[in-house]
Amino acid sequence: MIYKSFRLNCVFRILFLSSTFFLFFYLLFKTALYSATFIVGAIILYQIYALIRYVEKTNRDLTRFFQSIKYSDFSQTFKYSGLGSSFDSLKSAFTEVADAFRKARAEKEEHYQYLQTVVQHVGIGLIAFQPDGEVELINTAAKRLLRVPRLKNIKSLESFSKPLMTKLFQLKSRENALVKVEDNNELMHLALYSTEFKLHGQIFTLVSLQNIHSELEEKEIEAWQKLIRVLTHEIMNSITPIVSLTSTVNGLINETYKIKASGKKYDVDSLNDIQQALHTIRKRSQGLLHFVDAYRNLTVIPKPNFQIFPVKELFTRAEQLMKANIEDAGAVFEVNIDPQTLELTADPELIEQVLINLQLNALQAVKGKKNPRINLDSHLGERGRIIIQVIDNGPGIPEENMEKIFIPFFSTKEGGSGIGLSLSRQIIRLHKGAITVHSEPNVRTVFTLRF
Repeated sequence: MIYKSFRLNCVFRILFLSSTFFLFFYLLFKTALYSATFIVGAIILYQIYALIRYVEKTNRDLTRFFQSIKYSDFSQTFKYSGLGSSFDSLKSAFTEVADAFRKARAEKEEHYQYLQTVVQHVGIGLIAFQPDGEVELINTAAKRLLRVPRLKNIKSLESFSKPLMTKLFQLKSRENALVKVEDNNELMHLALYSTEFKLHGQIFTLVSLQNIHSELEEKEIEAWQKLIRVLTHEIMNSITPIVSLTSTVNGLINETYKIKASGKKYDVDSLNDIQQALHTIRKRSQGLLHFVDAYRNLTVIPKPNFQIFPVKELFTRAEQLMKANIEDAGAVFEVNIDPQTLELTADPELIEQVLINLQLNALQAVKGKKNPRINLDSHLGERGRIIIQVIDNGPGIPEENMEKIFIPFFSTKEGGSGIGLSLSRQIIRLHKGAITVHSEPNVRTVFTLRF
């Protein structure tokens, strides 16, 4: 067509079609030229078809445009030059949208490549899989840890470690686990942490794996060293006077035998010394037995019987049990619960024992202090966890003892067994919680239980 404008093109086609219709009816009614009439009729049908196809070209281009977006094919171009201002605007819109999608796709690809690089180079193993075990993602660290070049399904790990495979399927969202794996005579302790996410309507489980065997060994050795130092100190404190007194008694007995052999009378003072020495040996031996018994009790803690109960009831029982001690110390005792309806899922008897231990320590700390005060607080933490705090205004804990107070048998109190705080920490650990301490000298000491 010599006319490039869409409007002029349409007008020209309509005028030409009208003229052809006029010629068709003229030949049909005014002449007997049937062949010419048939040819003109065919031309009319072709013009109608061509006009419809020309007008629908925009719809076809729109369809092609949306198809290119659907399949992310941005190589398509849209040529509407010379068809009028409206088509110039349409062409510009097409181009802008295509450029925007092309840019978004490029950014998405860059982000994907960036995340892939991070995931593959991070030192912690990562595995993402579906509920049926089909693996969606496994990074280089996980492949190296599990000694597999590729992993299609978690079930394939049964030959590597059946407990690991079972635990991976059992893990719930935000749950931790520790699995011991022995591979080619190499012992590994794999720390697992699980979380769930949904992608394209499908639920995936993402699990991180890290071999903490060396860290556990290091901590275990450190714990044994600390324990041995404490045990050695306590045992030596008992054994040294026993050995010394035994030597003294032995000397006194030998001297008594000599007196007897010489026919002289028994020295009453020597007999009294022997009796006192034996009494002291018996007391120190009993103390040593009590120490060993305390150590045995420390290693046997009953499994928690979890119940849901109000924190208010727990505090009320703890206050009643300690009422006489608090009155004897002349301390001010305050209880704060926010909200009052706060409920805790735990073993009430074990947690009550922990509170008693902490309150006894607090009473010992404020002993002899002017205006002694003890607070028992409970509230929800920033992460929605229930927090219980025992606060006192005693002299505080020296910084050098902060890391030692939870060590079994370590005590700064005269006659203290040193197992109260250690026992309390084990009880809280059995509740999947944590116990921490913060102390400001001569201001306050706060023991915090997080559940």
